Amino acid sequence: MPAVPSIDVHAHVAVPAVDALIEGQPGLARQRQLDAASLGLSSLQVNLRHIGELGPKLTDPDLRLAAMDAARVDIQAVSAVPLPHAWADQDLAARIVHASNTSVAAFCAKDSARFLPIGAVSLQHPGLAADQLESAVLDLGMRGVQISTSAGPGRELDDPSLEGFWAAAESLGTAVLIHPWGCTLGERLGAYYLFNSVGNPTETALALSRILYSGLLERYPRLRIWSAHGGGYLPSYVVRADHAWASRGDAHTTDEPPSALLRRTFVDSLVYTPGQLRHLVSVMGASQVTLGSDYPFDMGVEDPVDRLEAAEFDTATTEAIRGGNAARLLGLATPGADE
Repeated sequence: MPAVPSIDVHAHVAVPAVDALIEGQPGLARQRQLDAASLGLSSLQVNLRHIGELGPKLTDPDLRLAAMDAARVDIQAVSAVPLPHAWADQDLAARIVHASNTSVAAFCAKDSARFLPIGAVSLQHPGLAADQLESAVLDLGMRGVQISTSAGPGRELDDPSLEGFWAAAESLGTAVLIHPWGCTLGERLGAYYLFNSVGNPTETALALSRILYSGLLERYPRLRIWSAHGGGYLPSYVVRADHAWASRGDAHTTDEPPSALLRRTFVDSLVYTPGQLRHLVSVMGASQVTLGSDYPFDMGVEDPVDRLEAAEFDTATTEAIRGGNAARLLGLATPGADE
């Protein structure tokens, strides 16, 4: 038996308490309008049907455990469905985060040996975010927080106002999971589900690029940053970022090139094919890739361990991706995991 359990870092749960809080809010109506325009009518209709069908999988722990058993996943890190709430004012944002974090913690408490809670923060209100992070970790025992690819309109993840949040994340040793929702390209993506297939990896590549070039990882070298969907497009073409860093003064903003800084972050294995996973590991290093399924969505996979094994890595690499890297990312006291 492997010394380290298999750990799926990328899985979601519905939070009806938050849905009840935001229903009828003008900001929610505007967000739905933006999403509908970016999705296009056809993809919007498919999404609505899909979400309706997913309801039990997003709320029923027994269905989740059965799926995990079938997938040979021992532990899931569970985060809320990554719907954006950056439009919420400070009071509502505080209530959204409280409802989300307490709900996710309660869900995971139903089987604390197999579910790990991942919280939320209100990055659009930097004054709240660091306190919410501390509460999530110290009061609710959460192993990380999930954020979006920006902190709302006009505030990127490298914005100076977020320094306190990043400092708190490093001090607490807390994983920060970056998960996109669509893309700011808007209506240009309004066909063929480009909202997700192109939009999500584009947003992640942009968010990571701003983090790398800003020097954030050099100012906070112990930060544990993770990104979904294999880090988006950036790992596939980070050599272009390195070329800009080497060739242009306006891009030479850090001591190390972008590719070296990228290898300080973690990504998941959700890149679908053995060849693409082998490439991802060649770019990121075997120590920085974690298992990820995106349970229970249709852009995810039901067999992340099988797909990892199909890449035919050596035993040490397979076991690191299967669970050891996630244990290190999430600060788990697991045999073979170096916290």
